[in-house]
Amino acid sequence: MVEVRLENVNKNFGKVVAVDNLNLKIEDEEFLVLLGPSGCGKTTTLRLIAGLEKPDSGEIYIGDKLVNNLSPKERNVAMVFQNYALYPYMRVFDNIAFPLRVRKTPKQQIASKVREIAQLVGIESLLERKPRQLSGGQQQRVALARALVREPTLFLMDEPLSNLDAKLRVQMRTELKRLHHELKVTTIYVTHDQEEAMTLSDRIAIMNKGLMQQLGSPFEVYEKPTNLFVGGFIGSPAMNTLEGELVEKNGSHFAVFSFCSLEIPSDVAADISSKELVLGIRPEHIVVDEEKTDKSLAARVEVVEPLGHEAILSLNVKGVLLTANTRLIKPLKVGGEISVSFVEDKLLLFEKQSTKRVDLRGKASVVV
Repeated sequence: MVEVRLENVNKNFGKVVAVDNLNLKIEDEEFLVLLGPSGCGKTTTLRLIAGLEKPDSGEIYIGDKLVNNLSPKERNVAMVFQNYALYPYMRVFDNIAFPLRVRKTPKQQIASKVREIAQLVGIESLLERKPRQLSGGQQQRVALARALVREPTLFLMDEPLSNLDAKLRVQMRTELKRLHHELKVTTIYVTHDQEEAMTLSDRIAIMNKGLMQQLGSPFEVYEKPTNLFVGGFIGSPAMNTLEGELVEKNGSHFAVFSFCSLEIPSDVAADISSKELVLGIRPEHIVVDEEKTDKSLAARVEVVEPLGHEAILSLNVKGVLLTANTRLIKPLKVGGEISVSFVEDKLLLFEKQSTKRVDLRGKASVVV
């Protein structure tokens, strides 16, 4: 088992900066997810670690060994791609056994190891089949088994579940989490799917335009996003945002928005470097009030999307559309009027220019 370190790593493709001065440490036995939109540099980072790309500058360590000039084979890493890359003319048994045969492992040992790994991933009954006889989920399990049979020091995965349907993706996420818990192999996983990232990872490295925006646990990046990009990228439905400004009135400080204000303690206001602000409201932090309170806002229901145990609402609050995700006590009618309020200690505030999050320290209060 090993830790992985990237120190001041840069990679350009012509004028395109794919990875920009990346410093990242993946702990021994950790499951780290590289998350971000297409073109953010996450797959390039994985390929740099695998040895499929060479950095323009910086150093990559696997364990205590500098691996910049080592081939993929010499790094003892196993990689699972979006394309399963199974050999179509080989049985499942032979696909899994292939890495061991390349290493000239004795036949008896190969047979034992293949069956052991096949049982681990639940495909022991499929060993005599060809890939074309398998479902997408079964092919994915074969690809995982082929990677695991090598007993790598590092497991690299590049969007391995993206070709599966929604139900299979959920099943395979559970399977991957179980396998990691059992095998404890350091794993680096690339995805643009935030749900995969949140459910699988010990920590998430969120990337955009080659830069790492934030590194933290799923809880940290969701509850305390370091900037507006992270806050907007993490969360489904996406975070609502409102632009406003910081004003001072009678010695008190307020972040003023179109339909409400946020009273901010003076010590918090003193740390804000810009008058232009952005308020972030997660959909689940908009509450449908049973009874109107002094902090309730009138909202017109534009759209209701029932999801069984909850509903996604599109609400018009004084001309501003907000998305809410809430449990409903009774059905709502489109065009109907309701009262809503916000979970105050969950509101997020960002500086518009720097995009960094303002630490409200749980002290802000909504004024309507």
